Amino acid sequence: MTAKDLLDPDKIKAGLKTNRIGSDVIVFGSVSSTNDIASEYANNPDNDGLVILAEEQLSGKGRGGNRWLSDKGKSVLCSVVLTDESISSELLSLTVAVAVADTIGEPAKIKWPNDILLDGKKVGGILVESKQTKAGAAFIIGIGINCHQKKFADDLSSTAISLDMKRKGLRDRTTIIKRLFGSLEDWLIEARENPAAVIQAWQELSTQLNHRIAVIFNGKEFTGTCVGIDPEKGLILELDHGGRQFFTSQQTSIKK
Repeated sequence: MTAKDLLDPDKIKAGLKTNRIGSDVIVFGSVSSTNDIASEYANNPDNDGLVILAEEQLSGKGRGGNRWLSDKGKSVLCSVVLTDESISSELLSLTVAVAVADTIGEPAKIKWPNDILLDGKKVGGILVESKQTKAGAAFIIGIGINCHQKKFADDLSSTAISLDMKRKGLRDRTTIIKRLFGSLEDWLIEARENPAAVIQAWQELSTQLNHRIAVIFNGKEFTGTCVGIDPEKGLILELDHGGRQFFTSQQTSIKK
């Protein structure tokens, strides 16, 4: 990597058209996990909207203990601190997914609960964590977007893709980050004022709506057709054996 390839917080904040997200930006070279660092900053309520960025994560977090693997300087790796957010964790997860897909643009899709896809392959992921602080509840939003990878390891080559490999959309990381901040702020406002708009956007972007899927919930497998999403209760399945059931994102994974 050369100096011009490194993320510069001043360039990121220059001309940024947001009031909240990116109110302060800190860039690290190499960290274990941006979510871990952001979690410490979440103890201070004045850090609402703070964004932690990293060139590299050594132990990036995924859902269910999975790791987010990334080569240095080739991805957007960030965590957003929200210390003053009133929407539920379920609606927040949906909102972030819509914002990330919106950032990447057509033909990005959402695979609930946390994957963003291009051509059916994972180009991004999110991890929303909550934390109780002395000042109240806070959220840490982890976001990863593959940008400059030209190829992936053999075990990931069939399931992962980058923006450069697709050769469409925004490929300059600073531009992507600015667009991400703006999209996230806009969709958070929408979620508070008109959550139905978030649900509509999610449905339009979902790869699972009206499809039969299998989920693992509290160690048990359930199969059925995805018929929608609830901003408080999560994914709605019309079960194969009859009836409907809700599945929250934090307790559910999709069976491969």
